[in-house]
Amino acid sequence: MASPNLGITEHSHGAGEIPISKLDTHGSFDLNDFPVPNGREEEWRFTPLRRLRGLHDGREIADGVVKVDVQAPAEVGVETVARDDARLGRSFLPTDRVSALAYQAFTEATIVTVPAGATAADPVFVRTTGVRQGDAYGHLLVHVRPNAAATVVLEYAGASVYADNVEFVVEDGARLDVVSLQDWDRDAVHVSHQYTRVGRDARFRSFVVTLGGDLVRLSPKVGYTGPGGDAELHGLYFTGAGQHHEHRSLIDHNVSNTRSRVEYKGALSGEDAHAVWIGDVIIGEGTQGTDSYEHNRNLVLTDGTRVDSVPNLEIFTGEVEGAGHASASGRLDDIHLFYLQSRGIPAAEARRLVIRGFFADLINRIEVPELRERIMAEVEEKLALHE
Repeated sequence: MASPNLGITEHSHGAGEIPISKLDTHGSFDLNDFPVPNGREEEWRFTPLRRLRGLHDGREIADGVVKVDVQAPAEVGVETVARDDARLGRSFLPTDRVSALAYQAFTEATIVTVPAGATAADPVFVRTTGVRQGDAYGHLLVHVRPNAAATVVLEYAGASVYADNVEFVVEDGARLDVVSLQDWDRDAVHVSHQYTRVGRDARFRSFVVTLGGDLVRLSPKVGYTGPGGDAELHGLYFTGAGQHHEHRSLIDHNVSNTRSRVEYKGALSGEDAHAVWIGDVIIGEGTQGTDSYEHNRNLVLTDGTRVDSVPNLEIFTGEVEGAGHASASGRLDDIHLFYLQSRGIPAAEARRLVIRGFFADLINRIEVPELRERIMAEVEEKLALHE
């Protein structure tokens, strides 16, 4: 089943059927086009499949229930629509089996529309809460029309085994800021794909904050529909004992004169805490003027944790403004701790201050004050639990 419109094809670099990049994955809405993963595939090798509780193979678990509540200012349109609404699925093709399953299985979707030229006075809050344990599926479309601007906050909480697709369509000259907060109960499973299309001279900025859940796997993907598009993906995660947090971003610079920045920061504490960050950037054949940089930093706070950090950069043109990536994982800097302790600050407090400073720069960029305070408080609460 092909994607209906928006110029999205099964290969986004304009090279016909020639697969010029291993990262430019072919997509489909048909679940049968994706074999059941066995864990040896590159895109699944870090994910403990048994903990997906059937999301990867389509098994029925139980009928879970999630509740979606939306709070929006008057100038923003909010609709709940059936799965056959023609606006859904126009900006993307599912790129793995779970995404295809979520598209086949959802029954209702939420559409948030910001009219052309409008600026949302207040953030739009979309709260998804698991109210009955079991498998559940969802779909959200956020459509920001030309020269409009909005901030959208996605909050996930409660208990569920949940898979969803999120479409962000940012048209020419528009601006969209997104905060996605994964604050699930400790036994929840969440696999989410966030597909973004950034128009000419449009700006998209995303903050992903993952604190809860047993297993959370998020895959933000960005492509451009016109020159001048600007995308920033920021992420924060604090992975505690036994938790698996996985973030897999893909920036596809398929149009000339586009910009991207990717910055993810994480902390790990407790036995069997596992964090995964995969950062893929493609600079397409024939493009010019791309400016891209991505990096990931991890603080390993205790023994018994595992972190996998893999930046990937594929360039198919010689006309690049800038491109680079970096990754670093390590323990707290003893010099920083010694400096604070030498000025009379107790060791435990010095440790908290250093970790707070590690995250503060990223948290302070979130332009929703109540969220900044809440996120920092939850980070410090998790830190206290693992001291």
